Amino acid sequence: MKENVFDVLMYLFDNYMDDDNDIPEQDTLSVELEQAGFNLKEINQAFDWLEDLATLQAQAPVKYQPTNAIRIYTAEEIEKLSVETRGFLMFLEQVEVLDSYTRELIIERMMSLDDEVDLEQLKWAVLMILFNIPGQENAASRMETLVYEDDVSMSSIN
Repeated sequence: MKENVFDVLMYLFDNYMDDDNDIPEQDTLSVELEQAGFNLKEINQAFDWLEDLATLQAQAPVKYQPTNAIRIYTAEEIEKLSVETRGFLMFLEQVEVLDSYTRELIIERMMSLDDEVDLEQLKWAVLMILFNIPGQENAASRMETLVYEDDVSMSSIN
């Protein structure tokens, strides 16, 4: 099985971010991840991804003002994010799970991954990111419904 950075992120989220447990030091986590079968390159890339997320969140505006702007995707974004994933991002914004700031944060983090992003990966990434943004508890809860319920209809998160 080909493991990638996203698999490492999922492992970390499943084992640490959804609990109230203390997160071990990075060196300890790195050893645990290697023992779980991940290679060091992907482990380091996942740590960098999380570090970059924290940096981007720290740069967030104090009070974000929503706009009615339309998002135009670049050629690189279109290549990495399928029509399905872009449509899902638009849906999440329309039902106010995301605002344009969190949408941009998610797109930036997805673009930093090496592989094309599928819908399931996007859903998990949105959940991980919302879970880590203070004040986004309601949006994270609504997103959690979409991630954990297999046959959830889009209207059920409203």
